[in-house]
Amino acid sequence: AKLLAKMFLAGAKNLEHKKEWINELNVFPVPDGDTGTNMSMTIMSAAKEVAAIAEPDMASLAKAISSGSLRGARGNSGVILSQLFRGFTKVISEYDEINVAILASACEKAVETAYKAVMKPKEGTILTVAKGAAKRANDLAVAGEKDLEVFISEVIKEAEYVLSQTPEMLPVLKQAGVVDSGGQGLVEVMKGAFDAFLGKELDLSIEAVPQASVNKGALTSVRRTFYLYLSSSMFLSFISSLASRGLSVVSISTPRRNILIMSFSSLTVHALTLMPLLRACLYHFLWIPKTAWL
Repeated sequence: AKLLAKMFLAGAKNLEHKKEWINELNVFPVPDGDTGTNMSMTIMSAAKEVAAIAEPDMASLAKAISSGSLRGARGNSGVILSQLFRGFTKVISEYDEINVAILASACEKAVETAYKAVMKPKEGTILTVAKGAAKRANDLAVAGEKDLEVFISEVIKEAEYVLSQTPEMLPVLKQAGVVDSGGQGLVEVMKGAFDAFLGKELDLSIEAVPQASVNKGALTSVRRTFYLYLSSSMFLSFISSLASRGLSVVSISTPRRNILIMSFSSLTVHALTLMPLLRACLYHFLWIPKTAWL
């Protein structure tokens, strides 16, 4: 568990260091230059909780990663990253030590959980990169690979290959001459974690989670954040209505709440299912013209 904690912290730090570069790659689903920032804030929230554990075991580590990333999730990319972590930690939390077979199973569960969170999954994104890595992990486990160094190295190579193919899957990426920003962020997490596994000297100190900064000159539209409280019975119909309007929708169901992230050119929405406080406002909200938020 201690080694895995170090690997997670190293992955978080590597993503943090590369966030501005990842921001520059961000053209899908909204070209607002914040994917690196959102993913970094998400993983650093979890890293802060991991760093606070004096003597981690697999269960406490899994809980810190899963709950910390969910609480700190920002934007579609951050929520999807948190769901990859959520699925991954569901598997590893059941073991005291992990091996190739367990890691392969955890990767598969991570992808399954993340895909379920997205209303209309789009290939050529972080989801595709994660799926390619998980498939390679499973192939290696089935082939009988036991060496963790070989295993992790090969999984990262496959993730990088799939990432390089994302422009062929999403025309907007090819037109901009970039790979998917979320997929790049995931690869950076994996590469940082591998450096820690190899025993490289790394700075794993975790500072307070920074507030997001906005490069106003890089944005093409104004963004707003709204917090909506929805009853569980309304949640599915609500996200279906949003998706039918052509919006990018990510939803998460947990025992205590649902979280909705909706993004388009001028809006990001986080909805937490806690109680039906704004039931009467929803009809009006759904029909407010897009320009009303500008």
